[in-house]
Amino acid sequence: MDPRLREDDKYSNEHSDMLDIQKIRQDFPILHQQVNERPLVYLDNAASSQKPIQVIDAVADYYRKDNANVHRGVHRLSQRATDAYEASRSKVRNFVNAQSDKEIVFVRGATEAVNLIAQSFVRPKLNAGDEILISHMEHHANIVPWQMLCEQTGAKLNVIPMNLEGELDLSTFDELLTDKTKILAVGHVSNALGTINPIKDMIAKAHAKDIPVLIDGAQAVPHMEVDVQDLDCDFYVFSGHKMFAPTGIGALYGKQDLLEAMPPWQGGGDMILSVSFEHTQYNELPYKFEAGTPHIAGAIGLGAAIDYMQGLGIANLAQYEHDLLVAATEKVSAMDGVRIIGTAKEKASVLSFMIEGVHPHDVGTIFDQQGVAIRTGHHCAQPVMQFFGIPATARASFAFYNTMEEVDALVMSIQKVQELFA
Repeated sequence: MDPRLREDDKYSNEHSDMLDIQKIRQDFPILHQQVNERPLVYLDNAASSQKPIQVIDAVADYYRKDNANVHRGVHRLSQRATDAYEASRSKVRNFVNAQSDKEIVFVRGATEAVNLIAQSFVRPKLNAGDEILISHMEHHANIVPWQMLCEQTGAKLNVIPMNLEGELDLSTFDELLTDKTKILAVGHVSNALGTINPIKDMIAKAHAKDIPVLIDGAQAVPHMEVDVQDLDCDFYVFSGHKMFAPTGIGALYGKQDLLEAMPPWQGGGDMILSVSFEHTQYNELPYKFEAGTPHIAGAIGLGAAIDYMQGLGIANLAQYEHDLLVAATEKVSAMDGVRIIGTAKEKASVLSFMIEGVHPHDVGTIFDQQGVAIRTGHHCAQPVMQFFGIPATARASFAFYNTMEEVDALVMSIQKVQELFA
């Protein structure tokens, strides 16, 4: 067993007994198919998760029964659509333990949310010479918007380094937090490595110097309980499609006083109270940041996904997925010619690896021939790949509908690659 994983975390049936995995799998229609005449093994959950029938039905029912615009109609369909849309906002608020529905803004996903904060919260207070602090393991969505902002303003982008285990090197963190730092923006969980960052401590240190903090939680909310009040972050962003909800929907949490002080992100319908050619009065929170017709069906689907996860018990899901990851790490670590990229002590869901003498894209192609879906490439985290001196990795990522048998399929697929390239 990998010594970095605690002995008492070794897989046992005790945790899986909390969940009826075979029953859960019946809720996911897409899993019951063959790929290349083999049963599908879906291990690409960090890219996008599959959707239970409860989410699919919630979206379909909206289009079948309630399809109308929200907030604008007095007729029954519009009222029902509005009720369902706003009920989902309340579910998101409960999901992350925000204080108020006003603190939950629907967006297309984490990417749009980061851009919203960059342009509406940070840019108005940013001057040439000011600094933005991110980490070396960020997804491109939490790098590029800040680079663009620096180009627009003359600010400087600073980077928290990482180590060869795939953990943040926080030895210089205090020094990187300066009176010029206007925001700390860091991922909760690395999509490329699975590392769980110590964000609560980082937030506290930033706040001690009056530096606001944005957390990218896209890879965290599918795999663990998140409490934004306990974290005390200023902003927390995530995407629906990684947490069993539709694509094109996500949420931004922001502390109410900060959102109140921010100018609108986009202009249009629904984000206004009144418009004349001389003046526009903006709407109250959270609608000030939701211009135009929203992704109503997506928001309803997001609410259904939250209901589904909470119905199973998020702590139960997290423990079961951890057991899968521990078992997969143990088995892959024991294989000759295979190198795991990212061996942090605290990880969630992700196992990135290299097979000696084989390009990851070839690995992914051979896996697909075995019916096993993994992700290969730089995972929108090219600086991580550059740090390890590699072009790409093969990445298996788990969800609660995966099984120990699928962990074995992962191992057998690695063996198949090695046989073909022997």
